[in-house]
Amino acid sequence: MDGAEVLDVARAAIWLTVEISAPILIAGLVVGVAIGLFQALTQIQEQTLVYAPKIVAIFITLLIFLPMMAALMKKFMEQIAQRIAAM
Repeated sequence: MDGAEVLDVARAAIWLTVEISAPILIAGLVVGVAIGLFQALTQIQEQTLVYAPKIVAIFITLLIFLPMMAALMKKFMEQIAQRIAAM
């Protein structure tokens, strides 16, 4: 395996990490911004108010996107196994 193939595998692994983490991070971001906007509009400055809705949103996002995440990881593992078998 030469340097170009190693960089290709590393690039694919980083892109896979972005694809897997994006739905969870986006859900956390949207809920955080919505709660922040709610706090600014109502002048409620409770720091712990954001945690419960964010945890629920991330849990629901995980339930929805877990099959997609597993499929992406399976596809990546199959590609890695094919590269190992081709050596």
